[in-house]
Amino acid sequence: MIDRTKKTYLFIPGGWHGAWVFDPITTRMKSYEKDCFSLTLPGLEQKAVSQDKIINLTTHIQFVIDFIVEKKLTDVILCGHSYAGMVITGVADIIPENIFGLVYIDAYIPKDGDSCWKLTSDQYRELFAAGAAADGFNVVSRPGSDSRRRPHPLATFMQSLQLIGNYKQIRNLTFIYLSGWESTPFRQLYELHKNSPEWRVEVIDCEHNVMEHRPDELTEILLSIDK
Repeated sequence: MIDRTKKTYLFIPGGWHGAWVFDPITTRMKSYEKDCFSLTLPGLEQKAVSQDKIINLTTHIQFVIDFIVEKKLTDVILCGHSYAGMVITGVADIIPENIFGLVYIDAYIPKDGDSCWKLTSDQYRELFAAGAAADGFNVVSRPGSDSRRRPHPLATFMQSLQLIGNYKQIRNLTFIYLSGWESTPFRQLYELHKNSPEWRVEVIDCEHNVMEHRPDELTEILLSIDK
């Protein structure tokens, strides 16, 4: 049962990952009696799902919107990791009235016309291209990574985000910078926003998968948003 008097945390995973990546966080959040959900985006299911069209960024944005509308969620704290910064921005631009806050967990912060491909580093552009070489549609995960990771739809990385500007209505903005990995493409975003009065910026000294490496610290930050 969803408590309509409380805010709801909705977690959107980054590239190659499913809802499972947020299990350490949702378990902790629920122990504090917080309403929360984590979604697996289309194309990243553990069991392959038959698709009749190419999955792109619009597909992922609409999937999250449909979930929020179906569940009749309001006062949503929408949390996106990495690639999912593209998704949560797109969602907030279409249904800003349902969104209380946006939390970018080491995530891209796009503007109108941006794509993940445009915003990321040369290293990751090379990774996307090499990973999609097999079929041109899906970017395979790196060898030796978590076996639950799935090939990520290339079009979601490539499509430009078309924004009306409604996302700017959201005033509760948090950027969580993970400073413990050398190849991070998010350092520039940290430098750009760390002194902005419009943003709350937090730093955790760990690698990109903060959900695994620093779940307690991340949970503490998330809990403080709902106060």
